Amino acid sequence: MPDRSSIILPMNRLSTAKRVQIVSALVEGNSIRATCRMTGAAKGTVLKLLRDVGRATELFSNDALVNLPCKRIQCDEIWTFCHAKQRNVPVEKAGTFGYGDVWTWTAICADTKLAVGWLVGRRDEETCVQFMTDLASRLANRVQLTTDGHHSYLVAVDEAFGQNVDFSQLIKIYTSVRGSEGRYSPPKCSGCRREPVTGDPDPAHVSTSFVERQNLTMRMGMRRFTRLTNAFSKNVYNLADAVALHFTYYNFCRVHQTLKRTPAMAAGIADHPWSLGELVGLLEAAESASN
Repeated sequence: MPDRSSIILPMNRLSTAKRVQIVSALVEGNSIRATCRMTGAAKGTVLKLLRDVGRATELFSNDALVNLPCKRIQCDEIWTFCHAKQRNVPVEKAGTFGYGDVWTWTAICADTKLAVGWLVGRRDEETCVQFMTDLASRLANRVQLTTDGHHSYLVAVDEAFGQNVDFSQLIKIYTSVRGSEGRYSPPKCSGCRREPVTGDPDPAHVSTSFVERQNLTMRMGMRRFTRLTNAFSKNVYNLADAVALHFTYYNFCRVHQTLKRTPAMAAGIADHPWSLGELVGLLEAAESASN
């Protein structure tokens, strides 16, 4: 994805209270149209606010999520689609990013549950290298890293971390679900194997459970990730902005039920749970700086 974090265009100024109302609806998993019905705002207004607050939160997170004291990192990729499903993409748009399959790469700290990094892009080696390079730049210490068996991680981790990582892959073995029962169900996991790749990873901590649970949080917190609905993204840039808003809200505002504090507090980069007013304040600070 190109850098869009500094592109915040002027708009008819909404009150802070109205912005908070709209953002509150969005981060709780409502669609754009549902948010319009709930808040009385026009669709264009909601989309414009999503774009602006998404870019402001992306810019903030890029600066805030650095020198992190994480020890165990789990990574995964989650699928969605934009404009149309891959099989329905118009011929003239075939192969164009933002039409058909889109993947969001995510990294989570197993101890603090902090979303350390994310990237919306293709599921290919180039994007994986970009994602891993960014992840490595945010960590203060050598970490134990676990990914799934996607082959691109082997090249990307080596390029981003070199030998300064304890890296292992968790390879899951799936069996297909046959008949009508499997029509809308993913293949069943019948087993897994742990394969150390670099360094000396502790087998007890070779897991992707937390990052896979984060996938569910994403699908519940962003309507455009919900399966088997018509609430998909029509524009990949709106998707990227929604992802940035989601993860900033998740890291700084949402109190984790197990930790009893936000992931940002657990990681030592915040001293209190943010209100939505503080989150919207990131946009208002960016607007003031641009004037």
